[in-house]
Amino acid sequence: MDIVLLFKAIVLGVVEGLTEFLPVSSTGHLILAGDLLDFNDERGRLFEIVIQTGAILAVCWEYRAKIGSVLGGLRSDRIAQRLVINLAIAFMPLAILGLAFGKAIKAHLFQPIPVALAFILGGVFILWAERRQHVIRVQTVDDLTWRDALKLGFAQALALIPGTSRSGATIIGGLFFGLSRKAATEFSFFLAIPTLFAAGGYELWKERALLNADDLGMWAAGFVAAFISAFLCVRWLLRYISSHDFSLFAWYRIAFGLVVIGTAYSGAVNWTNP
Repeated sequence: MDIVLLFKAIVLGVVEGLTEFLPVSSTGHLILAGDLLDFNDERGRLFEIVIQTGAILAVCWEYRAKIGSVLGGLRSDRIAQRLVINLAIAFMPLAILGLAFGKAIKAHLFQPIPVALAFILGGVFILWAERRQHVIRVQTVDDLTWRDALKLGFAQALALIPGTSRSGATIIGGLFFGLSRKAATEFSFFLAIPTLFAAGGYELWKERALLNADDLGMWAAGFVAAFISAFLCVRWLLRYISSHDFSLFAWYRIAFGLVVIGTAYSGAVNWTNP
């Protein structure tokens, strides 16, 4: 096993785990980290599916009791049935728009400078959301209506633009739509399960020709790194939002985006296609 490749796998796994569920864009970070590590080729894209699966399984483990109760109550529990229906409704906008525009977006926007700009705009949007009057209408995910779910689904679809952040779009959209921070964050976690599994399965099928048994060691290292870092990050985020807003992430996004643009145009970092 190539030690350098193993190191890259662990670094990217940690990056995925720490950023997938924060409103900072895991895709954006992986594009930039992969560019720095020279791991943005087709093999790297396939690897991203593996570490993304590790991150989403961490959420499944954290919410295993809730997931188990929902699955067990599908036949008779109306609350469980409503949550599943809401997740299906919220999933559809991203699925439909992704199939329609995914190739064009990847061809033009999966580059460091567009990602950096999306980071900055997303940060400004978060600050706007936090500074407006926040009237809470929905306290928990069980209180969501199908209309709320549809709105959140369209908010999540903004994440097709790399650097936007799937979780950030869903969470901040939830704040605009009257959800509490906890309800918006937890629904974002639950919605990530069908969204990321479906996206990962679709991409894995498309890239199946790249599957290689020699990469199993690299995949295992990245998967474990993503699972552990995502699990710790989710627990930290739930504690954090109980007494803080999302402004910290907004300022981070803006600063990070400015650093990428500054280093690109100063020549300090030779980003791809700056």
